[in-house]
Amino acid sequence: MKATFWLTCLLTAAIAGPTNADVLEMPEPTPMEPEMPAPEAAPDSGTFTVTLPGRGMTKDQVEERFGSPPEKVEAVGEPPISRWVYSSFTVYFEYDHVVHAVNHK
Repeated sequence: MKATFWLTCLLTAAIAGPTNADVLEMPEPTPMEPEMPAPEAAPDSGTFTVTLPGRGMTKDQVEERFGSPPEKVEAVGEPPISRWVYSSFTVYFEYDHVVHAVNHK
């Protein structure tokens, strides 16, 4: 019985063998500034493009780029979700960062 146990242990160790693992090293992320072109009219359709804040932008960046919103709705829930309502779009924030921006139709 002891011999079987030790033989099983020896075979398991031989089959499993030494394991090697690679370590994946990731560089620190650098924040990217999304390009914000000015709204421009489409030539044929009479429509225009609305530039929205990009995901991950901070409240300060949004306010700097788009100005102070006419309406700021206080945060609710956990995590706290707040929103800023502009005339043509609404920006949703989780804590201090943009999670979504919606164009008003």
